[in-house]
Amino acid sequence: MLCISLLPNDYFTIGDDVVVQFGRLVGERVHLTIQAPREVPIVRGQVLERQGRRPGCVMDKSPRYVRQLPWNHQKKQALAELRRTLEGMGDSPETRILREKLETIFPQFEHPVSPG
Repeated sequence: MLCISLLPNDYFTIGDDVVVQFGRLVGERVHLTIQAPREVPIVRGQVLERQGRRPGCVMDKSPRYVRQLPWNHQKKQALAELRRTLEGMGDSPETRILREKLETIFPQFEHPVSPG
């Protein structure tokens, strides 16, 4: 079985006639666009399973599945405020632990400097 990771607007082909494109991710829903000849049946898994059929290659949801938190401007601001507050709390062992845990959950990435 092939497992492909895609970014929005990425796509892959199956043979010469089928194109599957990842449109967007909204919450826990993935929006896919599938272009295929009319004679190629495309059936949702839940419809097959209602009929008592399930392809053997289909994996169950991973036990390590973690729902991603939707990210927005308010959460970004709250994270920045939390970092500022921790910086003002000195350098006690407790604040070092909190900073380390915060960095584990929300690592700060260095943004590359554009040449120029």
